[in-house]
Amino acid sequence: MIIPDGQEAVRQMRVSQYFARAAFAGLAGLIVLLVVFATGFFVKESSTFRAERLEQENERLVAQLERLGGRLETLQTTMEDLTKRDEEYRLIAGLEPLDEAVHAAGIGGPGTETVENNPLYPLDPTLGRKAFEATSDVESMIRRADVLKASWSEAVDSLRVRHALLASTPSIYPTRGLVTSGFSRNRVHPILHRARPHEGLDIVAPRGTPITSSANGVVSFAGRNGGYGLVVEVNHGYGMKTRYAHMSAVDVRVGQRVERGEQIGRVGNTGLSVGPHLHYEVLINGQPQNPALYILEGEVIPD
Repeated sequence: MIIPDGQEAVRQMRVSQYFARAAFAGLAGLIVLLVVFATGFFVKESSTFRAERLEQENERLVAQLERLGGRLETLQTTMEDLTKRDEEYRLIAGLEPLDEAVHAAGIGGPGTETVENNPLYPLDPTLGRKAFEATSDVESMIRRADVLKASWSEAVDSLRVRHALLASTPSIYPTRGLVTSGFSRNRVHPILHRARPHEGLDIVAPRGTPITSSANGVVSFAGRNGGYGLVVEVNHGYGMKTRYAHMSAVDVRVGQRVERGEQIGRVGNTGLSVGPHLHYEVLINGQPQNPALYILEGEVIPD
């Protein structure tokens, strides 16, 4: 039935069941075709857009890798400079320079990744090669940096030990005065009047002149000791000890830690002594040594 607007009469039409089904099937087929064509169009457009996007991303990635390569070259130059400095640092620390092969810290050998194994290579050989080169350079420099880190750590440890040793080595005159008697294996004693070893230096100075420790250490004895009179002994470690005798006063106690140049007493005339002076000894592993051999010029004394 067709019902028009207005006053026109209603029209009637009759269609067979076969015709209705055919018309419906045709309409459904047309709709399916339209959906298929539309889907294909959008899929094609989407693939094209995705391909263009991937191409742009690849171009940007290649540009980034090229910039990274430039930065790596700069870093490589810096690593070369640091390697040269490492040799200087090790020499200052009293260590032998590292072998060039150790510094190179190269990579290679069985199991090493090749450019063909890079996951980007099958997709884009150029991109894969650049990524492989950048990765190899970074890994190589990481290994070289690890070598330098270990080397500098060793140099620092060595310097600390050497600094502690130098700080503990007697190296200054313990008081201001005039050296009147040196180290001797056979000297006539001014009071006993017989030959006997003189195992130190005699430094004449006015009574009360400050006496300082000639190196860092710990006071191991402070008090009277026979012919030495008032005496202080300082243990510096590393088998080294110093002795300061004939004092008029002791300014430290046993167990006290002292530093080079710190006052430990004052010049006196106690014990077997003919006048105010300091008797100064240096002992290495218990054996007396000539103190003059351990006294350095002021400008080379380590702080």
